[in-house]
Amino acid sequence: MEIFVYHTPDQVPDTHSAARKGGLSLEPPDCAIVIDVLRATTTMATALESGAEAIQVFDDLDALFRISQRWPTERRLLAGERGGIKLEGFDLGNSPAECTPTRVSGKRLFMSTTNGTRALERVRCVPILLTAALTNRAAVVRYLLAQQPHTVWIVAAGWHGSFSLEDTICAGAIACALNAAQDNDCAGDDESIAAMALFERWQTRLPQLLRYAHHGRNLAALGCETDLDYCAQIDSVDIVPLQVEPGVLKAASLNLSTT
Repeated sequence: MEIFVYHTPDQVPDTHSAARKGGLSLEPPDCAIVIDVLRATTTMATALESGAEAIQVFDDLDALFRISQRWPTERRLLAGERGGIKLEGFDLGNSPAECTPTRVSGKRLFMSTTNGTRALERVRCVPILLTAALTNRAAVVRYLLAQQPHTVWIVAAGWHGSFSLEDTICAGAIACALNAAQDNDCAGDDESIAAMALFERWQTRLPQLLRYAHHGRNLAALGCETDLDYCAQIDSVDIVPLQVEPGVLKAASLNLSTT
């Protein structure tokens, strides 16, 4: 298994054709993992753990409104934010704290966020598409070890098109766990090596790193301290969000097939 890390969606090659990175020819991957620790992919895992039927993601708000209207009112929730602030008229923002079983169980979340849903759009045609956060790192690693995809692209959502510490450290956490579970080094590029080094340096101080990161400081200024603490909890959620049709994520079942 080879891991390649992309720090922003804009760095991701066209998944419809072969690409080049670092002078090496790259075929489209067998698997892609999208990470948006603060907070989209953390919220997705929490919502599915709390019994949400599915999460349907949108970069385009007009498409979200149009398609969500086809779903029964009592079985849908609109979830979204821009700049960390809940969108007007939406049921939920982008906080995992909102995704309680009472609120989301049995419902489909129609979701759009500043960074995370854009990253998912970039790789939606990859055969296996997962989302990961620090909270569900171990579950994602177990899924990868069971499926054994040859090539894995980890796509960080970043922050407004730029590198983000929290997403890259999560990529490193996944790669480090894979290395520990296998005899071979899974690093496919220098970015994955750097991500592992970042995780090894900060793995015992994840809450501090999330507050140190630019996006974390922005969320703290918005009063989201509780979310920062929750998002820093590693291996606390035993759920793998898996794309089952374009733009639709469901929890992978215990036998690692889709529900």
